[in-house]
Amino acid sequence: MTGKTVSTLTAIEDLIYNRFEINKVLVIAPLKVADITWQEELEKWDHLKNLRLSKAIGSAEERKAALERTADIYTINRENTKWLVDYYVKKKKWPFDCLVIDESSSFKNNQSQRFKALRRVTPITPRVICLTGTPAPNSLLDLWPQIYLLDQGERLGKTITTFRNTYFNPGRRNQYVVFDYVLKPGAEKEIYSRIGDIAVSLKTSDHLKMPERIDNFIKIKMPGSVREIYNKMERDYILELEDEDITAANAAAVMNKLLQMANGAVYTDIGQDLKRSVFHIHDLKLEALKEILEDNEGVPVMVFYNYKHDLSRLKEYFKEHKPRELKTFDDKRDWDEGKIGLLLAHPKSMGHGLNLQAGGHIIVWFGLTWSLEEYQQANARLYRQGQKETVIINHLTVEGTEDETVIKRIKLKKMGQDDLINAVKAKIKKYRVDITN
Repeated sequence: MTGKTVSTLTAIEDLIYNRFEINKVLVIAPLKVADITWQEELEKWDHLKNLRLSKAIGSAEERKAALERTADIYTINRENTKWLVDYYVKKKKWPFDCLVIDESSSFKNNQSQRFKALRRVTPITPRVICLTGTPAPNSLLDLWPQIYLLDQGERLGKTITTFRNTYFNPGRRNQYVVFDYVLKPGAEKEIYSRIGDIAVSLKTSDHLKMPERIDNFIKIKMPGSVREIYNKMERDYILELEDEDITAANAAAVMNKLLQMANGAVYTDIGQDLKRSVFHIHDLKLEALKEILEDNEGVPVMVFYNYKHDLSRLKEYFKEHKPRELKTFDDKRDWDEGKIGLLLAHPKSMGHGLNLQAGGHIIVWFGLTWSLEEYQQANARLYRQGQKETVIINHLTVEGTEDETVIKRIKLKKMGQDDLINAVKAKIKKYRVDITN
């Protein structure tokens, strides 16, 4: 949103054609960003017309062919990071003298294969650049892997354990199991000071003229007959945890069930065909979305969903609108040209790097997410520099469901693991009181 892609391309163009300091650039990014955004930015700016791009996307053979083409920049999606490193290890060469990790927060897990693969080649890459709009989505612990890829531990320590012991104290724990860590007094300032020579942080509102934004919170009442079904199912899911230690993992599992139910359907058991069955509860959000589409007839609308059964229901219910998903460069072009009236999108696949403000200004959150990072990044596809209309963000919330909990956390901009666990604990306490009475 602050133009980090074009800024990086401008620097690359200067380093290749003016300073002659680099020759071959690798960009690792989310799939749609690797496929669409970098190409789109190259085509948009006259001063970048000399740069040649090759996209190593698709099957293994297609990726190999793209890597063999003559180009200045090679893009690949982050899921193929390990494949790429292994490919060149077998060749006993690493041809890139500049590496750009676009949305580096997706490398925040130091145990992931993609992180372990990159740490093998960053020491032999003369220039490494990390780009992200959310460097520490959960806590400052997320910074260590990203900074390590830049300096091999020079500033924040050679291991995440060293980093954690230096700047954090154990938070909630159960005997020897530590659930989270809290910053030591003065640690945040010290961390920023340590990385200040290699990190630049820009706040959008300080540097760019942003469009107006309207947040609508549309409350949907649940009929008594539906409420009875919902309450029973919620009680059953919640009380399954009654005798367990509440962790982020099992709290998230239950919260997913409750959010699915608020959307109108929920996955139940896995059948003999190994497919999950879906239990239908209501169509309240589909009906509310229908009203929004009718009120905005002829105006493109982007709808965020969270579960596959939501996508199936949306496609069936609104088939006359010919809904589309953004999967290819042609889909992106059609959206920008106003040819897609209803765009269905998952926040994870639309959360980074895509410039979609040309195609519309209305968002509907059909299914809410507990991830503040996903929520903010998804909205930023339309709410960004260059948007000429007031951005309207509609949140469909069913009263008396976990939708309301998520909305409260969104307004507070606080949606960490503690908040998730505490929300589930509050539900357990509520049903224990009901049983006692």
